[in-house]
Amino acid sequence: MRIDIRDIHKHYGSTRANNGITLTVKPGTIHGILGENGAGKSTLMKILSGYIRKTSGKILVNGSVCDYHTPAQAAKLGIGMLYQEPLDFPPLTVLDNFMAGQTRGIKNQKDFFRKKFESLVDHFNFTLNADGAVEKLTIGERQQLEILRLLALGTEGLILDEPTTGISREQKESLFQALKKLASEGKSVLLVSHKLQDAETLCDTVTVLREGVVTGSVDQPYDAGAILEMMFGVLPGTPSRSAVEYGETVLSMKQVYGSGGRTGLSNCTTSIRQGEMVGLAGLGGSGQEVFLRLAGGIKKPSMGSIELLGEEVQGKNLHAFKKDGVVFLPASRLEEGLMPGLNITEHFALQDQGDGLFVKWHEASGTAQAKIKKFRVMGTPESAVESLSGGNQQRLLLSLLSKDSKLLLLEQPTRGLDVESANWVWWHLHKYCLRKTSVVFSSSDLDEILMVADRVIVFFDGRIVKDVKKDETDIDELTRAIVGKAQ
Repeated sequence: MRIDIRDIHKHYGSTRANNGITLTVKPGTIHGILGENGAGKSTLMKILSGYIRKTSGKILVNGSVCDYHTPAQAAKLGIGMLYQEPLDFPPLTVLDNFMAGQTRGIKNQKDFFRKKFESLVDHFNFTLNADGAVEKLTIGERQQLEILRLLALGTEGLILDEPTTGISREQKESLFQALKKLASEGKSVLLVSHKLQDAETLCDTVTVLREGVVTGSVDQPYDAGAILEMMFGVLPGTPSRSAVEYGETVLSMKQVYGSGGRTGLSNCTTSIRQGEMVGLAGLGGSGQEVFLRLAGGIKKPSMGSIELLGEEVQGKNLHAFKKDGVVFLPASRLEEGLMPGLNITEHFALQDQGDGLFVKWHEASGTAQAKIKKFRVMGTPESAVESLSGGNQQRLLLSLLSKDSKLLLLEQPTRGLDVESANWVWWHLHKYCLRKTSVVFSSSDLDEILMVADRVIVFFDGRIVKDVKKDETDIDELTRAIVGKAQ
């Protein structure tokens, strides 16, 4: 499939998310769309997939101008998109999700679709069980399922939005092999990413966006420095850290057990001190997600004790934890962190703990304006949170944090962020550490953990298998621990 994008514009009031974008995706190639958060990448792909309507411009599929306005219309043309958060139904089985959108009438066609599903699984060497529950799959496995479903629907032009974020190295390799096979079979693949390494490994061509415009398109072999300059104008630096003197123990867990995720959490004993930056590593569902939710009061342990500043808190509800200065930021920004349908001002109004029956809209708007400026959020007080890019949603979440927080628990805090935005997040979080706030975060990127953390806790099969200072370990040792080969 050949896709030609010609002079695409998308305006939100005075904001120009896309401003005259032109590019061509050739059949049988993998085309990377690179740029920092807010560059216009996701907006362009949502236009191409029919999720949002363009302000002006043309899209040509195999040489013909196509005017469509819904994902269903795009799908009929052979264009499908894999979003950052897979669009599936967790309570249903893998096979039921695969069949979604393909069946008609009341006839039971499961045998037919089972054979079709298993054939595709074998073709791409995926590891999916048709009768398994989707809610127990990792992000990488859910991506595999969605790719197979899109292909079964006739997709010839596949769009992937930040697909390597939050998946294991093994799943990333499996994904890349599948995409290369699709390209070899004549399909067109668009890979939206901020990771230059992924583009270098996979893409035949990359187009770089910055502030809604194309700053350049290049073919293999790439000059990494030139691409970074196209993305940022100036090369971003890595975050520097000042020495922090640790204080007393903020969080203590002793023989804690808890349910959830793929493995739950078993016999967890550890502690976190004031000012520490602790990184949690492990394959998805290995226990780190449950650990964060137990530490934040979102889940209650089935056994064991949890102490905050020396006081036992297991059994208390979320509000008691928040009152003690514990804050949890989830990876799913729109599902758990922010409220779709509300704008930025309304989020600050909800945060107001003042007395009285009336909302102080003027104060909330003023706070929103000040926070937008301080945290460099690309939006206005009236911007709906779902209209913000992933990086700007993360900045907004950070702006909602209280300066008086004692323990920050963050799930994949830089998931889907470009280098500059990720560095800004770590710089901001380090300022909390200087104020004696403890920061505990999970990440699928070991390089990132070793760059910013003071200490690394590795989870495998629901248990802590390594707890080590970052200066006393390396990537090889951590990788062995992650797959259960800790020494």
